[in-house]
Amino acid sequence: MATSHTSEPNRAKLSDRQLKILDFIESFIAVNGYPPTIREIGEAVDIGSTSVVNYNLNKLVREGFLERSKKVSRGLQLVKGEDEEEAVRPRSMRVRGLSRPDVLHIPLAGQIVASKPVEFFDYHHDEDETIEVPLSLIGNVPQDQVFALRVHGHSMIDAMVDEGDVVILRRQATADDKDMVAVWLKDSNETTLKYFYREGSRIRLQPAHPQMDPIYVDAKQVEIQGRVLAVLRSL
Repeated sequence: MATSHTSEPNRAKLSDRQLKILDFIESFIAVNGYPPTIREIGEAVDIGSTSVVNYNLNKLVREGFLERSKKVSRGLQLVKGEDEEEAVRPRSMRVRGLSRPDVLHIPLAGQIVASKPVEFFDYHHDEDETIEVPLSLIGNVPQDQVFALRVHGHSMIDAMVDEGDVVILRRQATADDKDMVAVWLKDSNETTLKYFYREGSRIRLQPAHPQMDPIYVDAKQVEIQGRVLAVLRSL
C-alpha cells in the first residue's frame, strides 16, 4: 500500500534533472507496465553514474513522488492512490501463477562461458541485476548462498543448457563427480561451466557436446565457484 503523505508532492522543489527522471519513470511505466532500472534511467537522462541516479531517486522518495524497495528488482513505485497501485506495481512483484512468498530474487552476477574457458572475471551485481526464481528450484539452500549466471556458448547443449540460458548456482568450493559446476582455472586465470569428474591428481571438466573434448587440469589448479541447482531456459 502506498505511503500516505500530509500534502501533495510539490514539483517546484525538484531540480530540472529530477523532473526529467520523474517524467521518464512515469512514461516508462505507462508504456511497459513496470518501472525502469537505475541504468535505464541513467541512459535516458544522460547520467553516467549510478550513484548520481541513486541520489536523485532518493530525493524523489523524500519529496513524496516515489516509493522504493531495495529488496525487489526494479523496485520503484510512483506514489498513487490505492486504486492505481496495481497498475504501477513492479513486475517482479506480480509473477504470473506465483504468490510472492513463492518467489526469490537472486543476484544475476554476470556471465559464465559454456565453451572453451575464457579469462576469469569477478562475479558481481547491483540491486537492479536480479532475477525471479521459484522457491521450489532452490529447496532448502539458504538464499544468501545462491546466485545466477547467464550462459554464453554451446558446450553444455546436451545437458539442455544453451546460449542465453540462466543457471542458478549454490556457492560452494567442493563438488562430487557428475556435478555441473562453474570453475576457475587458477594457472590460466580462466573460467568455464562443465561437468566435474575427479580422476586421481587431475580433474576432468566434461562438456555436454558431441564435438567437444574434455579438459584435463591438475586438481590443485581448479577452484570451484558454485554448483548448478537449476537452469532457466531462454525462449
